[in-house]
Amino acid sequence: MSAFPTDFVQMRGITRRFPGVVANHQVDLDVRCGEVLALLGENGAGKSTLMKILYGMLQPNEGTISVDGKIARIASPAQAIALGIGMIHQHFMLVPSLTVAENVALGLRAGRRILLDNRTVAQRIRALSERYSLEVDPDAYVWQLSVGEQQRVEIIKALYREVRLLILDEPTAVLTPQEVTKLFEILRQMADSGHALVFISHKLREVLSISDRITVLRDGKVVGSMQTAVATQPALVRLMVGREIALQAARLPIAAGQVRLRIDGLSAHGDKNTSNLRNLTLEVKAGEIVGVAGVSGNGQRELAEVVAGLRPRTGGSVSIDGVDVSDASVAERIAAGLSYVPEERMRDGVIRSFSVAENAILKSHAAMPISAGGVLAFTVIHDHTQNLIDNFNIKTPDQRTPLRNLSGGNIQKLILARELAPQPGVLVAAQPTRGVDIGATIYIHEILLKQRENGTATLLISEDLDEILALSDRIAVMYEGEIRSIIASEEATPELLGLLMATHSP
Repeated sequence: MSAFPTDFVQMRGITRRFPGVVANHQVDLDVRCGEVLALLGENGAGKSTLMKILYGMLQPNEGTISVDGKIARIASPAQAIALGIGMIHQHFMLVPSLTVAENVALGLRAGRRILLDNRTVAQRIRALSERYSLEVDPDAYVWQLSVGEQQRVEIIKALYREVRLLILDEPTAVLTPQEVTKLFEILRQMADSGHALVFISHKLREVLSISDRITVLRDGKVVGSMQTAVATQPALVRLMVGREIALQAARLPIAAGQVRLRIDGLSAHGDKNTSNLRNLTLEVKAGEIVGVAGVSGNGQRELAEVVAGLRPRTGGSVSIDGVDVSDASVAERIAAGLSYVPEERMRDGVIRSFSVAENAILKSHAAMPISAGGVLAFTVIHDHTQNLIDNFNIKTPDQRTPLRNLSGGNIQKLILARELAPQPGVLVAAQPTRGVDIGATIYIHEILLKQRENGTATLLISEDLDEILALSDRIAVMYEGEIRSIIASEEATPELLGLLMATHSP
């Protein structure tokens, strides 16, 4: 950690209220030059709200913000940037059809001239790239860049605008281990040169690796702040959730049974009518979890949707328990024993305006005993929904609560409860813990492992390598729509998986 004695930002007594919710309550936070401050907390703890206030996207109801010792009212991101505060969002703000230099120039005064001086912009990008080891070509088009390279463009945008404090929201969510290592080298170099950094992440191992100091929020309040050197994972989890919980679910040794899901030579187009899935062959046996690892955009979503019957295949076949379902409807695949947890849960998994009970019966509303002769059996629905709520520890005021009022973790639990209620033979789980906090993540892992013990064949698609390594019996690595390699979990390491995920040859 570099020795820069001054606080760059001081937030004092920050309170932000929404209807029925206090997102931040009397929060004090110091952000210092030359250090990486990690901000930890469960979903709904108030991390994002606090950082949106600092970046000018929201205004506090109470409290003050001081920048360089002077009270500042930050009414917009433009004002935040003028004060030296930048933010990199989880979903990058880049225009794919423009070059790196053009993206960096967007919004700058030079970008509003009749003739854009790209040469000057490119020269400065090269200088910043060399100084901070960013390795970005200013003349490359953004669509040509890897996810890690695109993230470096976002960092260059911030450095070009001379920000002194950079907020990074879940910056490693879609990176390979090698890209994470590279990012951390860049962040450490920035801190050592005097920048202040705020690192928001759910991944405790990464927080302990990169940060100098950690502040934990729970229920909108600061419940702890400590130097990283004295922090431990159990202590951080206890602060985050308010109780002791196991950090990892136990995966018991199980002898796999017969093949329940067989994918043979499967091919499919992506949304832009390009061949995103190419001659893919894979088997998943009873009592087995096969993890699919890969950088986002390498065909994982297409694989899940083709197996679930939501995307047409252009070749190959899919069988469930020996029955060819390649041309079967979604309903026919469900009847054959398939359940599906979609990647985009709010778009494909639930209806936000429906109640908890209505979402609980989305798959079964037309079947006995939920309905008979087209008439819903409300007592049965109530009992069925209550069983799901109790068995899966879903926190909701009551069954009539609109689903949109639940946290992301509880929505994901409801989807899992609904999909696992019929005891499926095959489960396709795509990004099952994306965006949920550590408590919900561990609970979901326990559910998936329990299904494994019950004989379910699970195809687990995840960009979280820790999750893949913790749950999988075998790991299939996808690259450009193909299976690069299938390895036993005990032989896998993050470094090996990252290499297979990112290169043309092992």
